[in-house]
Amino acid sequence: MKIVTIIGARPQFVKAAVFSHAVDRAAGVDEVVVHTGQHFDANMSQLFFDQLGMRKPKYNLGIHSLGHEEMVAAMRSRLEGILSDERPDWVVVFGDTDSTLAGALSAKACGVRLCHIEAGLRSFNNAMREEYNRKETDRISDLLCCPTESAILHLRHEGIPGERMLLTGDIMKDATLYYRAQAVAPQVALPEEFMLCTLHRAENTDDPDILRQLMKALEILSTKYPVVLPLHPRTRQVLTAQGFPFEQSAIRFIEPVGYLEMLYLLHHCRLVLTDSGGLQKEAYFAHKYCLTLRRETEWMELVNRHYNFIVGQQPTDIIRMAEIMTEMPDLFSDDLYGDGHTAEMIVEALMR
Repeated sequence: MKIVTIIGARPQFVKAAVFSHAVDRAAGVDEVVVHTGQHFDANMSQLFFDQLGMRKPKYNLGIHSLGHEEMVAAMRSRLEGILSDERPDWVVVFGDTDSTLAGALSAKACGVRLCHIEAGLRSFNNAMREEYNRKETDRISDLLCCPTESAILHLRHEGIPGERMLLTGDIMKDATLYYRAQAVAPQVALPEEFMLCTLHRAENTDDPDILRQLMKALEILSTKYPVVLPLHPRTRQVLTAQGFPFEQSAIRFIEPVGYLEMLYLLHHCRLVLTDSGGLQKEAYFAHKYCLTLRRETEWMELVNRHYNFIVGQQPTDIIRMAEIMTEMPDLFSDDLYGDGHTAEMIVEALMR
């Protein structure tokens, strides 16, 4: 059996790494990795490949820095040619990026069965590009690998047949268990105690007023608890254009870090503030409370269990909840998102 795995963004590299490890343990399975190039910065891409011992992509399309529709169209034109040449039994895609959608549409155009890992997630914010990508990918997938029961329910509500769904747990739990012993400290001076923040979503970075409010909250928090912020290239570009005073800021800005450094930061921070979807779960895996700097999340089970709080973008709300959460006791359980063998379950399902 041959699988073509299509990836393009940093979170997908981590998921693809543990998936490839499971493929390597299965007899008679060949995997070809295609990197669309959506994340092309060395710290956002190559560092992850080096650290995680990933399978080297057979193809790197180098497609990036385009609008959504142009990106998907450019990726499809290349991917369909690759699939025609490789003739795989399955195409595997992860998550909700433009690379995900391009891979899914290419598989269907070429008549190849499609597996979507992290299927069924919904924010119910249709203004998000990610919501469109994941819904379209789910609609046409042959195997929907769902991390939670909630994801199954979302798909059922949308009329997708149950025989196409598989409850697998979350592949990011596999990654955390596999790599946590290899976590390494970033090559920067870190405060003894700190809050960890990531900020990159377009809904926050593309609106100048929202971004200013978020930075104001982080500045105030940094005077009480240092905030360490690995700065996404897009966020840095926007802040620079706005004339943000980096040199005078109390925030501890650092360069983007690899996955192993991020694991270290997660396990040594006091609290996580993020607009990322994946980091909300990774905070839970590290037994750290999380403030979500958005108005919704795909991971409502974390909110319902009071591990994650949706706080939005208002400084007063962010500061108040951060101060409350730094005093909360560690009452975490590890019963969400499966048993850490999600990748193996998916490979076995594809073989069947």
